[in-house]
Amino acid sequence: MAERGKDEDLSRRLRALRPDTAADHDWVSTPEADQALAAIHSRVDRGVTPSRRRSLAQGLTRRRTWLPAGALLAAAGVVAAVAIAANPPAATPSVGGEASGPSGNSLGLPAIRPAAKLLKTESSCQSLLADLRDRAAASVTPYGLPGLSGSFGNGYSGGGTEQLPSASDAIAATAQADTSDTNVQEVGVDEPDIVKADHGRVITITDGVLRVLDQTTGKITGRLDLTMYDGWSDATMLVDGDHALVILSSTSTANTYEGGLIVGAAVQPTSLRSTYLFVDLSAAPKVSGLLRASGDFLDARMVGSTVRLVVKSQPVLSFAPYNGGTAASLAANRKVIEDAPLSTWIPQYSLTLGSQTTEHTVPCSQISHPVDYTAASMLSIYTLDLTHLAAPPAPVTLAADGDTVYASSDSLYVTSNPAWNCCESRPAAVKADQTEIHRFDIAGNAPPTYLGSGQIPGRLLSAYSLSEYNGSLRIATTTDGSPAPLQTSIYVLNADTLATTGHVGGLGKNERLYAVRFLGPLAYVVTFRQVDPLYTVDLSNPAAPHVAGTLKITGYSDYLHDAGGGRLIGVGQAVSTRGQIAGVQISLFDVANPAAAKRTAQVALPNTPGWSTLDPHAFLYWRPTGLIVVPVQTWASGQSGKVLVVRAAGSALTTVGLLANPLTPGVPDDQLGIQRSLIANGDLWTVSGGGVQITNPATLARTAWIPFN
Repeated sequence: MAERGKDEDLSRRLRALRPDTAADHDWVSTPEADQALAAIHSRVDRGVTPSRRRSLAQGLTRRRTWLPAGALLAAAGVVAAVAIAANPPAATPSVGGEASGPSGNSLGLPAIRPAAKLLKTESSCQSLLADLRDRAAASVTPYGLPGLSGSFGNGYSGGGTEQLPSASDAIAATAQADTSDTNVQEVGVDEPDIVKADHGRVITITDGVLRVLDQTTGKITGRLDLTMYDGWSDATMLVDGDHALVILSSTSTANTYEGGLIVGAAVQPTSLRSTYLFVDLSAAPKVSGLLRASGDFLDARMVGSTVRLVVKSQPVLSFAPYNGGTAASLAANRKVIEDAPLSTWIPQYSLTLGSQTTEHTVPCSQISHPVDYTAASMLSIYTLDLTHLAAPPAPVTLAADGDTVYASSDSLYVTSNPAWNCCESRPAAVKADQTEIHRFDIAGNAPPTYLGSGQIPGRLLSAYSLSEYNGSLRIATTTDGSPAPLQTSIYVLNADTLATTGHVGGLGKNERLYAVRFLGPLAYVVTFRQVDPLYTVDLSNPAAPHVAGTLKITGYSDYLHDAGGGRLIGVGQAVSTRGQIAGVQISLFDVANPAAAKRTAQVALPNTPGWSTLDPHAFLYWRPTGLIVVPVQTWASGQSGKVLVVRAAGSALTTVGLLANPLTPGVPDDQLGIQRSLIANGDLWTVSGGGVQITNPATLARTAWIPFN
């Protein structure tokens, strides 16, 4: 009876945390089911506040140790995740830019199906191997597995050197204690980067060295050489207090399986290994532990001190040489798969703490797969608590593809963009672009629980194409223009069921998607061909999203940022009347009225054509003073590597100036430019491979230069 009471209590907590959906009771979408579902949501929404939901989530994760990776199937049944394949018809904006938003049953959406029927865990390693072989054999082509690395698949795979004041003499002791954070997509969800500011310190990783700087004195108080580890050149980090996780870039390792080759030079397989360092920052920085995982690091997110690492692994297979895609090649490739052992697919990892290293292979019972999959890759999510390294990483593994990671405070989404159809000569055989979505519950610090999968038409631009808000997942995708015109759409999905509730399409026909930003109930979309339409999409009614307004201007923005007060910052390129890219451009938009957005100011840096994609981590907006810092990424002589500093006040933009870090002898050319900017103690810090420059943000007068060498 006591155990039954505990189960009922757990069920009650689950219902409070995540209301029942149609999938919980094997319902089919009917008017009666929809009415009952709406009533359930209404009752729960009235009785459970957001803060109460978070409290229940934390309490639940402390008690659900029986729900982690190994019990994905059972967990999916408990929390009632569903997978939906949705392909509703597109809604087309009118000539004036308005779109008739579809709503309700007019979408023609598929019936709801329970996830338990779509997610499967094999009963034994033998049955898992048999299924992996069957799926891979069905997917393989004469060129290899689609999207598989190492096979012929259809996937693409300035300033001077003058004497400068020292930091200790120049930094005022009365500096304002204001410090910026990493520019992230979602507040409270941290992302890996090369610069972090935490607890009165600035921590940097440049040219294979981690350095700790004191914000008050500007002195380097510690350094850690990372070059002894493979993958140091592109290292990033996450920091929580005195604990850091350094993420090294994935490196290739030699393959040990050489089965099934035909005569000729085979495509030599390679496998990837990713490495993660636990670094103690309490004194001189030192490595306190190490995690190595088979596969390629996709991305990571951190909430509190809990990190979720997403790693993608692929089978290591020696396929036949490229010889025109003959039947013999296909037969040989199928033979390779038929002879491949289970270790070809199964992820492995090792954990080193102190002098002890333990080796692990993900158990077969902890690997699940959808009904329809290709066996070309596996996604593993590792959970790391930076304050408790002894806790096992307990990976959750799903046999599915993925290349984009997005997270809210409670959910992690991994999506896969479709592989480009490079090798199909029959137009009718080319599949329409579809993006697969996999959702995981990451509330608390327990291993994530798989919640469900979905599929929508089109391709994502980046993680900024996704947003979770008020129980809905909003996604912006672009179709590739074949056979229908190139266009962008926004889909609104119920985050609980991943069922599509609304959709608006026809944005930017025959134009490329350059930027998307979801801010509350609105989405801002930038497409471009010769002019830049800025679409404002009203998503306040998930069942009837619609285009509220369209603004057409010259140039384009490839990054959008909320400036507060009904204003939007756009960073991109100015474009001439002939369509030629002219240089870096910062725009300020008044979006207080969604139906009548207008550009109120712009600053352009002429003759600086360059890269069209801005790394959001390199962008700084300091809201207290309206300071905007944007890197100048150009191939124009003498300009690249600087930052453009602008101030936003009301509806105006004022140029403060261009800023460059001093040239440093011995530093590689590609490391001389400013890579990151931040506010620390009220000063502007700019970080390059040569060191850190500290300036007055109002005048750009140099206060100090801290060389790294």
